[in-house]
Amino acid sequence: MIHADLFGTKQANYKRLKCGALVLLFRRAGTAFNNRQYTSVLTVSNGERFGNWTWPELCPDTFFAVGFSIRVESNQYGVDDTALNGIRLICAKDEDRSFLYSIESHTGYFGEWSHPQYCPRGVLNSFQIRVEPHQGLFGDDTAVNNIKFRCSTNPTLEGPGMTWGEYGSWSQVCDGGICGIETKMEDYQYGLDDSTLNDVRFHCCGKPQQVRWTVK
Repeated sequence: MIHADLFGTKQANYKRLKCGALVLLFRRAGTAFNNRQYTSVLTVSNGERFGNWTWPELCPDTFFAVGFSIRVESNQYGVDDTALNGIRLICAKDEDRSFLYSIESHTGYFGEWSHPQYCPRGVLNSFQIRVEPHQGLFGDDTAVNNIKFRCSTNPTLEGPGMTWGEYGSWSQVCDGGICGIETKMEDYQYGLDDSTLNDVRFHCCGKPQQVRWTVK
């Protein structure tokens, strides 16, 4: 299922978000920037088996991911759990946080979005996911439960996800920064066991070279 606002109207929708005392202009980027050139793709080895890779979404040219939020379903206490349903990247240009774009690829249908977390400076450049392994024929699969990102200035950010499973290895580090996302999603199972988000990969873009002028 594609969200009803995936094309057209969502690119004209604006929301104002408060980040401390600063009011930010926040815009949904969508698929408008998917022709952006990227240099590499970050992956990890502990993603789960269910579902298919969906469409990529990329930040606008010269924008990089500086923060994120996640969509999490809380513990359902005996009813079907899905844990992490979606990841939303927040893109900014250089150090300017006054105008932000969000991108998210395909997202599951359960849970609520968390408050955004941001690198204090720099951009997101690597990640790690907590994954519960397959629980067998009659078990309750949740697959991806949480995610950590590392910033180019070294701080690590962890989402407020669930705690089933273990974290795997860190991905490689972007030469530049994360600029796109693509998710592996299990479709809605209509009353059977849903696992929703099973894996994720992130696109890397290089930062433009700064021209240095020398005076002779």
